[in-house]
Amino acid sequence: MSALLDRPATAAVTSARHKSTRRIRTVTAALAGAVVLLFAVSILLGTYTVTIPDFFRILGGEQIPGATYIVMESKLPRAVIAVLVGAALGIAGSIFQTMLRNPLASPDVIGISYGASASAVVGIVVFGATGTAVSLSALAGALVVALAIFLLSRQGGAAGYRLILVGIGFAAVMQAVVMFLMTRTDVRTASQALVWLNGSLNSAGWDRAGALALALLVLLPATAVLGRQLRGLELGDDTAAGLGMRVEASRLGLLITGVALAAAATAAAGPVAFIAFLSGPIARRLLGGRLSLAASALVGAVIVLAADFAGANLVPGVSLPVGVVTGALGALSCCGCWSHPTA
Repeated sequence: MSALLDRPATAAVTSARHKSTRRIRTVTAALAGAVVLLFAVSILLGTYTVTIPDFFRILGGEQIPGATYIVMESKLPRAVIAVLVGAALGIAGSIFQTMLRNPLASPDVIGISYGASASAVVGIVVFGATGTAVSLSALAGALVVALAIFLLSRQGGAAGYRLILVGIGFAAVMQAVVMFLMTRTDVRTASQALVWLNGSLNSAGWDRAGALALALLVLLPATAVLGRQLRGLELGDDTAAGLGMRVEASRLGLLITGVALAAAATAAAGPVAFIAFLSGPIARRLLGGRLSLAASALVGAVIVLAADFAGANLVPGVSLPVGVVTGALGALSCCGCWSHPTA
């Protein structure tokens, strides 16, 4: 008798799982399609348009005066870096927000991006660094600040409000360092630092795209393995431990992976605002509250591609850094969330 009574409940659970799986697949496919569409728009349209046949001829190695250089040395690497940066920041933000069970826990809020910014500005202002040296300086700064945040928050367990508060404190200190250095240098150097601080793809090239792709080639498989622990950590430390998880080891692995993703993306394009903060919540909303790192990555890529194209073409004759556009979008999104707390 009990088996007969349990059958409707089991059928309902199975049906709900199938619906959830279908929704995840549908949303993920739609986001992937949006990334492909925006990638094509970024390359083919804009101030210099390229036809689809010409694009494939260029990829095949044919030299078309003007078009080949613009596509292969400007548009294509810029679009590739936009996708990689958006994906890396989207995953990093989703890892932190899920692991610490707080929507404020993203790299650009808890000080990691500010650490990269401060280190990069030190390199530009104090040592006269340019190009790859600035990226390496930003990468080192993000890793050092993340390690300091982890060690200082370790006393209460590297989770929850303690890590977030320590991170916000570090963000304030790093921002003060940046402002001090900006006031102590000449106008030309300050303008160079300011361009980097806004988050920009204007200096995108195959060297940066290759370095970022190589970093993601290592980090994404690690993320796929460690990401399985996120569902348990989302339930709380006690519940996760009761399920047999090694809570501290899992959290440390996820923390290292998330920091490395955010640091690599910031080193490639500067601190592009709000991508890590918004990608995870948007993906969850689309998936009905379910966690999906792949969806978060695709949302991040969509935002960066769309913002970069809008910044480059929205105002005739003016090319806005992608970070300026994402910052404005992020501010509007946050205002919308506060206006509709149930959203």
